[in-house]
Amino acid sequence: MSFPALFGYATTTEGITVRVQPHYAADDSDPETGQWLWHYHIRLENGGGSTVQLLDRHWIIIDGNGERRDVMGEGVVGAQPVIKPGGSYDYVSGCPLGTPGGRMRGHFGMIDPGGRRFEVIIPPFDLVAPAGGFSR
Repeated sequence: MSFPALFGYATTTEGITVRVQPHYAADDSDPETGQWLWHYHIRLENGGGSTVQLLDRHWIIIDGNGERRDVMGEGVVGAQPVIKPGGSYDYVSGCPLGTPGGRMRGHFGMIDPGGRRFEVIIPPFDLVAPAGGFSR
């Protein structure tokens, strides 16, 4: 028997791996009024040799019509986590769309102990509502 991987998307930048798993939130969506919602689980893993801190984020969200929305801000879900070598940080957030599908990508702004800022890529991932999954 095989089990699906917990995270369907991953990429590594400068020793920091970003893993993403989106999940369509059927109970919180209302397709009849044109509202679809996804939750996404992010895990940041520090495989490098230095402690890093996540300072900010930049999301690029593209809906099913190709409309782009940029979301930028400090930290993630109210935190600017410090991640030691070998450590990780997990969080869950959400993304509403006015279409039953779309795509997200972006980057996290990080800083190392020497004050060097760098960007860690968030892998592009799909937001797909299951066919026939719109009824409550």
